[in-house]
Amino acid sequence: MIPFRRSLICLATLGLLTACDNSADSSNQASRPAPAATAESASLADPQATAEAEVEAEEAIAEQVAEGEPTADPGTGALPFAVTEVTQFDAPWAMTFLPDGRLLVTEMAGNLRLYDLAKDSTGSISGVPEVEHVAQGGLGDVVLHPDYANNQLVYLSFVEKDDSGLGSAVARARLVLDENGDGALEDLDVIWRQTPKKSGDGHFGYRIAFDEGGMLWISSSERKEFDPAQDLNTNLGKIIRLNDDGSLPEDNPFADQGEVAAQVWSLGHRNILGLAFDADGRLWAHEMGPKGGDELNLIVKGENYGYPLVSNGNHYDDTPIPDHDTRPEFKAPTITWTPVISPAGFMIYDGDLFADWQGSGFIGGMSSMSLVRVQFNGEEASEAERFDMQKRIREVEQGPDGAIWLLEDGTRGGASALLKLTPTE
Repeated sequence: MIPFRRSLICLATLGLLTACDNSADSSNQASRPAPAATAESASLADPQATAEAEVEAEEAIAEQVAEGEPTADPGTGALPFAVTEVTQFDAPWAMTFLPDGRLLVTEMAGNLRLYDLAKDSTGSISGVPEVEHVAQGGLGDVVLHPDYANNQLVYLSFVEKDDSGLGSAVARARLVLDENGDGALEDLDVIWRQTPKKSGDGHFGYRIAFDEGGMLWISSSERKEFDPAQDLNTNLGKIIRLNDDGSLPEDNPFADQGEVAAQVWSLGHRNILGLAFDADGRLWAHEMGPKGGDELNLIVKGENYGYPLVSNGNHYDDTPIPDHDTRPEFKAPTITWTPVISPAGFMIYDGDLFADWQGSGFIGGMSSMSLVRVQFNGEEASEAERFDMQKRIREVEQGPDGAIWLLEDGTRGGASALLKLTPTE
């Protein structure tokens, strides 16, 4: 047993959602809202006031970082792993390993990089779709098709723009690698889009995952607006389930309620920045709360998770939001965090290098500058320990050898580190 000591984190600022950026196929159905937004959601706090408060919170944390003031107490516990800085990227967002051990890394400005660990060299992949790079969006996730070894299909999420505004999209393409350490995306096809597009530069979500059956899952955040998460005429504030080509599965819970609703697996979400399947096929997702109330949720077919009608946080102008326990018709989170951790990136570990952590979830923390380990017990989960990384962690991935890999957040400018974690014993 590796001796673990938890590094306790004391967050200096509450509720920093925007400052930080900020499956079991159950037949149990939640009560389904009417497609239109309810009058109840219309009575919430003024969106403009909330947006202004979010900006103030972001500026306060940005000033702390610029002045060198820590947003978390370094703690006194020694880390149970060695941390190696491997290389750096420009505002990276996501990564995934190829079967040959090389690493694909997205940079928000629209660059897809190919890092060769053996040669310590970084190449570029051409053919990336046109990306609209804004404060919280740009080129996002990168995931391989489950049958990549045979079809070479790669999936990318990104922010696009048209006359109506901004929205996230998912494309797939065939990855062709050359002998010089570079490559190209060919036959690119956009297979999903957020609808409708919105003004503003935040809360895109756009995490991608595949389940064991080859179904495609996408997190679609609420774009900083209250009503969409409860409206089945839009796919914002939802978790999306599609066939691998973007077509609609017949067994989705709202398949008979129109083309947009037919994409939806669950609703009532805010800013979903992590998706991961456990060994039993259950889908877990974390999302940033408003002022407090970050969540880890077990995602169940057809369930409504309540936002913005319920939350364990408050609005940024301190207007209260009813807690989940006041509305039992909405599915409550398995874990909530107040003060927030500002979760980003998520993987469930199944390697041998950290044998005692098999089955644990790992979540990056941005305002908390931490790596959070979550332990699962069937459909229950709890925070097991929190490691003080002294960096805003954007992405978490497991390497082919069982090492844990992290990407430092780079949304505030400057180069960001790729970190490798290995046992100290």
